[in-house]
Amino acid sequence: MPTTSSPTTPLVSADHATAHTLLNCLLREVSGPEHQTVVADGRLRLRLPRSGVLLRVGLRRTSLIGAHRFTGPVSEQRDGTWAEVSWRGLAERIHRELHLRTGVRNDEFLAQVASSHAGMTAALEGRAALEAREKATQGPAPDAYLASEQSLFFGHRFHPTPKARTGSPASWSLFAPEAGARFPLHHLAVRRECVREETAYAGALAPLDRQRPVPDGYRLLPAHPWQYAMLREHRVLRAALDRGDVLDLGPGGPDFAPTASVRTLYDGRDFLKFSLNVRITNCLRKNADYELSGAVALTRLLEPVAADLAARFPGADLLREPGYRTLDLDDRHLTEGFGVIVREGLAARLRPGLTGLLAAAVADEYPTSGAQLSHLLGGTGPEHALAWWQAYLDLLVPPVLAAWFDHGVVLEPHLQNVVIGVDSAGTPRQVLFRDLEGTKLVPGHHAAALAALPEAVARPMTYGRERGWERVVYCLLVNHLAEMVAALADRHPRLEPGLWSAVRRVLWARSAAHDDPPALRALVAGVPLPAKANLLTRWGRKADRDAGYVRIASPLASDLLSEAARVNAPGSAR
Repeated sequence: MPTTSSPTTPLVSADHATAHTLLNCLLREVSGPEHQTVVADGRLRLRLPRSGVLLRVGLRRTSLIGAHRFTGPVSEQRDGTWAEVSWRGLAERIHRELHLRTGVRNDEFLAQVASSHAGMTAALEGRAALEAREKATQGPAPDAYLASEQSLFFGHRFHPTPKARTGSPASWSLFAPEAGARFPLHHLAVRRECVREETAYAGALAPLDRQRPVPDGYRLLPAHPWQYAMLREHRVLRAALDRGDVLDLGPGGPDFAPTASVRTLYDGRDFLKFSLNVRITNCLRKNADYELSGAVALTRLLEPVAADLAARFPGADLLREPGYRTLDLDDRHLTEGFGVIVREGLAARLRPGLTGLLAAAVADEYPTSGAQLSHLLGGTGPEHALAWWQAYLDLLVPPVLAAWFDHGVVLEPHLQNVVIGVDSAGTPRQVLFRDLEGTKLVPGHHAAALAALPEAVARPMTYGRERGWERVVYCLLVNHLAEMVAALADRHPRLEPGLWSAVRRVLWARSAAHDDPPALRALVAGVPLPAKANLLTRWGRKADRDAGYVRIASPLASDLLSEAARVNAPGSAR
């Protein structure tokens, strides 16, 4: 990949990153929809109307979709003058405004913002320490793929607590991706009759079995060491250990590295998705009972869909989840707590000669890894950026829309669920979709297959048509493409209208390919886009599945694009 130096956005402090993330949420979900914002004189001004607070922040760059880039501290108007507000003070003001708006209190909110700030601080401190060690030892360059997975120091910039985790930073730093963590798994040997497992095909659980030999009549069950420490004193588990149904083999096998999701680990060959009874951002990250069976069921059901998409759209593929194993001791807490899902490794689908990179790292606002777009583009100009973008759109958009319109499948292509395969020049050549937890089926397309499954497994695997389309549009356009546009526009600000025009052309072409469905025609015409309301969801303590959406202005409207292109044309009056 290119190593030519290129302009990048300097890293910010945890204080500013926390404040900017909170402002992003306010702008998108509260003050923006209530028309309480204005951009003027290089700043965003934003009002909290119920509490009478007026805030402002500097702008590095404005955005056609309202996802502006901020710079510097946040200030509040007091008695006609502007005074700086700390990240904590901003969180307190938001707490008050949301209480006044909803009539509901959330006594967790401020602590979760503080936890997220602590996570960012630990990540930045860990980065500095890691770089110092590597420089001192002149160690080898890190694996590019794992480096991208472990580079998200600030997390989702439209989530109020993107780095919040249960416990103190010291308790989870040993297992945090941003700390460059590597560790062995904790191994249990479990009698066959005390194991529950399912597979989509023979050999699916080989990634578990090959880690360590176990006595005859037993199966190996690896556990995340953090999870095992939380569950090892469970009375049912202790009884099973005492009678020999479960043997504690201790740590062993190869080291695994946490990926961006924290609980999915990778040893360079296989992904293992563990349960963690830890709240990360919004939810406890455990494999629910229905999700264990659901992963295997979806792998079976989606095989013809994945094969069709790969044949029609070379460069697109899906990482399967063909098996799981867990304890079966008539205790649901342990069944879910020790469930581990096997996911295919990159080598199963990534083409030879390509380097896999996490899309979220490529689109990151800050250069936290060599995967970030400024590094991929190197010192190239706007023409190369446009060509890179067109290649990316042609890979990503068609299979997502074909999955929906042709197969009734909701892929969930948000930035953390897509791996980009790039060639030696940094050009995208392949996209891999991963994590079947977010992949859903439209019941009308899959009635017979769903009817053959237990209702408790089938129901969570589905979305209604309206909800499913909303999820596709949000993940594809707002979460993913808008953030990639932002990263490209950071390099070449005048390109933003042209970048969105390219999106519109691809959507128009796909609309024709799918017989111009009304929903896609409306999308091309520039109807408002659904944006997940992470702040309001967190405030209401809702599960992610029950998250609401707000509507934001679409940059796809042709008149908006034409006007933006005119304003940004060289020599135009601004």
